[in-house]
Amino acid sequence: MIDLYYWPTPNGWKISIALEEMELPYNVIPVNIGRGDQFKEDFLKISPNNRMPAIVDQDPEDGGEPVSVFETGAILIYLAEKTGKFLPKDLRGRNEVIEWVMWQMGGLGPMLGQNGHFKFYAPEQIPYAQERYTNEALRLFGVLDRRLEGRDYICGEYSIADMACWPWIITYKQQEIDLDKFPNLRRWYDLCKTRPALRRGYVVGREFGKPKGKWDDEARKYLMAQAEAPK
Repeated sequence: MIDLYYWPTPNGWKISIALEEMELPYNVIPVNIGRGDQFKEDFLKISPNNRMPAIVDQDPEDGGEPVSVFETGAILIYLAEKTGKFLPKDLRGRNEVIEWVMWQMGGLGPMLGQNGHFKFYAPEQIPYAQERYTNEALRLFGVLDRRLEGRDYICGEYSIADMACWPWIITYKQQEIDLDKFPNLRRWYDLCKTRPALRRGYVVGREFGKPKGKWDDEARKYLMAQAEAPK
């Protein structure tokens, strides 16, 4: 059994989708990031970066004590290696998939996160920041669009690279990006949506609420960048 420490956000969806695709049994443990659950001592033992999602594998392959994993790229690779699914075993195929997972971790997710922050959450409008991150979001959409030319999926076969990227591309409306300007990306996005397991993973925790494009005062206290939990 996998314990999934989770809240329904693009990063959370990556792992709920992977667990559904890999047909692994899992137990959802809500981490309400708008109410400070990510700063609780027990959670920090699992995810020292005070970010969800994180997992605890109660039945690791080596038969030893439970294994905890934080950071979504690391979690995706761990689960793929555990199940032998969605990560090629050959050198070149494996390298290619990991490259694109890291591209999402280092580029697509952070830049779209900044774009959304300065458009919708920042307490004041900063045109320079909005222009910078809008342009970077568009550049990254273009990178993925070019990558998908002539391919059904990012690395040919469906993989953890697609699971990493799709939950961020689904935010295109909130990002105020016209997905139809990226035809290869649009085709891939729609193709991924036809996967039943992906759809199941996407709705996990919907009863907790979805990102709404605004924070109340308490959520702002916990979600603004900070060195430690607010007092």
